[in-house]
This record gives sequence, structure tokens and C-alpha cells, in this order.
Amino acid sequence: MKLNDIPAGGEALSHRDSGASPRIAVIGGGIAGLGTAWLLGRRHAVTLFEAGHYAGGHANTVDITVDGVTHPVDTGFLVFNRRTYPNLCGLFRALDVPIAASDMSFGVSLQQEGIEWAGTDLTTLFAQHSNLVRPAFWGMLRDLRRFNAETTRLAREHAAPDVSLGEYLDANGYGEAFRYWYLLPMGAAIWSCPTEQMLAYPLATFLRFCHNHGLLQVLDRPQWMTVRGGSREYVKRMLPGIPDLRLNSPVAGVRRDAAGVSVLTAAGAEHFDAVVFACHSDTALRILGDQASAGERSVLGAVRYQPNRALLHTDPALLPARQKVWSAWNYLTGAGQADQRPVSVSYLLNQLQPLPFKSPVVVSLNPFREPAPEHLIAAFEYDHPVFDQRAIDAQAHLPMLQGQQHTWFAGAWTGYGFHEDGIKSAVDVAAMLGVVAPWKARQFDFAGATA
Repeated sequence: MKLNDIPAGGEALSHRDSGASPRIAVIGGGIAGLGTAWLLGRRHAVTLFEAGHYAGGHANTVDITVDGVTHPVDTGFLVFNRRTYPNLCGLFRALDVPIAASDMSFGVSLQQEGIEWAGTDLTTLFAQHSNLVRPAFWGMLRDLRRFNAETTRLAREHAAPDVSLGEYLDANGYGEAFRYWYLLPMGAAIWSCPTEQMLAYPLATFLRFCHNHGLLQVLDRPQWMTVRGGSREYVKRMLPGIPDLRLNSPVAGVRRDAAGVSVLTAAGAEHFDAVVFACHSDTALRILGDQASAGERSVLGAVRYQPNRALLHTDPALLPARQKVWSAWNYLTGAGQADQRPVSVSYLLNQLQPLPFKSPVVVSLNPFREPAPEHLIAAFEYDHPVFDQRAIDAQAHLPMLQGQQHTWFAGAWTGYGFHEDGIKSAVDVAAMLGVVAPWKARQFDFAGATA
């Protein structure tokens, strides 16, 4: 079945027995599942199933001891801004989540090419003095200025051609230095995917995201923020609104019939009036199994995921060699062909969050070399959606599935893959089920939140 063959429609949630509230199962305890359960819990009886041992998904805060001081740090979700995270800001305002200003500087360190630079100011741009006399570096800067001007116009006029990012770069004569020393490292760092996958990214989607987030301009960029005390601060404020949270409860299957849905776990089968899949699309497809419709198989099966290994450590060897280049986000590579390297990014948490440590505290995603054992603190696995053209096309057809067979879908995979996309999908699903997010019902002034 092709995507265009998916029938439009959907059915409204209905439950009319003796005034009882509809029972809704939410599968997945990340931002989409937490948001859906928290919103729907205001009017319905909601049960949230989470396969892991904690709620939050990529909102994963851990306590570490460094320099004799113990303090929480984040290892997944780290930053947001007021301009492009309206639903997350609305949620934080409703929960009175404490926030602090963050830094989103970007540095590049390419071992094989022997080049380092950061975009903070002229001193970091030319921290490696040889960049001053490197023609390719000046060519990168010229291409950067041209790319920002040309693509800003395309984004504003909604005139981006229907091509991939790589095809656009080829057609417009952008040099290898611009591609591999700046643009692809930046994109790979943002979407946690190899540079080769970034070349296949649909140009229009790439430009829309970069333009909205101020990445194509030097001035008027949004101020980035972080949650003071770690993202668990917002999670713990949501949990009292989700009285039936079941951790360590992987869902083995869902069976749907005219009366509703049965959710199958190790504890047995339990009946609900509806189910919201707030997990990765491939997980939802696996749980549905042979009960998945042709449309669900087309949409859910179109999104691939990139597994990423995140190491929390204090090893400065996984930061640029020149300390002046150290940035909040640091793209690093070892050997290998430029367009086939896995993404290797070191997030310097000391710059991203207000931390009391003097030693650098780092989360390295897929490091090209291991941190020294004495510096390693913890390891985590995070999967991120890959947004190729097939995935973008599938997103456009998702609304036709919502409400079919008592089933709804939410998740960051329905947008750009970020926290805002996860909570926005929850707001959308809740609205379909008759619950309006409080920040949609009245205007919040997020500037008044605790800093």
C-alpha cells in the first residue's frame, strides 16, 4: 500500500458508561508520553506504560561527584529557547520550572585535516593561527556568508527547490571546506547523525529548521536556556499529575476491537478505551505486530533511527586540542572519509548548564576514541530519528491515522526530533481527545519564570 492510499478519517473517543471517565493507555514515558498523560489526566483515567526504570526518556539527569562536589547534570535533553519552543515553554511556565541562561557556541576539531576553529568570535575563529593563511578556510567563510544569504531568502519565500541538501550544494558550487569543516558538522551535531545522512536531508526541511532557529544569521539569534537543576526538575513536577505510572512495564502487544484496546504486558491483558503510542514509530509498529493496518505500516515503517552511544566523562582529550576552541558543542573527528564518519560530538556541560565544577564535564556522542577509564562516569544509549525524504513524506500522512481503531500517535519523530516536537505532538493528540493545554487556553508570559 502506498502512502497516498491511506484513507482519511479517524474516530472520536467515546465512552458513555454511567458517566465513567474513558480509560486511556499511553505507551512511552519520554516527553511525548509524559505530556500526553499529564494533559489527558486532567479529564480521563490515564495509565502510562514505560519499559525502562525511569520516566523522562532523553530527559535523563544523573548526580555525579567531580572535584569533591556532587551535583546533577543532564545527559540527553539540554537546551531550549523561548522563540522556537513555545509548547515546552508553556509547559515549563505551567509547572514553574526553574531555568537559567545557556550557551550554544559551536567548535570544530578535525584531526585528519589538522584544523580547529570555533564561531564565538575572531579570537576563536583564528585560534589556530594557520587559519589566517589557509585559502580553504577563507573559502569556507565566503561560502558560509553566501549560503546564509541565499538560503535565508529561500526560507523566507518558501522557495527551496525539491532536492536534498547534498544536491543543492553540488548545484550551487559550494566547496568541500564549507561542507566538511562547517555545514555538515553543524547538521550532524544537531540531528545526531552521520554527515553522509545529512547530505540526503531534504533541503526545504533543513532550511526551515535552521531559519526558524536563527542558525542562518549572525544577529538576532535566540537566547538558549537550560533547566536549573537538570531536566528531571520538570519531570518530577509532571509525575503527580500521572497517578498511574507503571515503570519497568514493557508493552508486548496491543489488540484492538470495536470495544477498545487490550494492552498486553507481563502482568496480563488490560482493557482501555483508547491507546496513545508515544514511543518511537518502529517500537509502535513492533507492538502492533500483525494488527497494524497497511497505512500504519507505511507511515510508522518509513522512519529510521540512528543509535547513538553517549559517554559521560571528564577527559579533556575529547575536546579540541586548543582550549580557546572549547565550545558548548564540539564536533570532533579522527580518521576516515569525511562523508562517512559517524557523528562524534562532545557537549561541554560546564558551558551548557550552571555547574559548580572546575574540571570539564563532557557528554561525548559516539566518540572517535574512548575516554581514559579513570575519566569515564557513565554510558547511555539514545536513538534519534533520521529525517530523509521518506520520513518527511510519512509525517504528512500521519493525521489520516489519528483516531483509527481507538489509536493515536505522538512522539518527537512527528516533527524535527526535538523536545518541542515531542510536547507539541502531545498537545495535538490531547486536543483531538478534547483536552486543551493550559498554555493554549490562556497566554503565559514565560519571561516571568524563575531564572
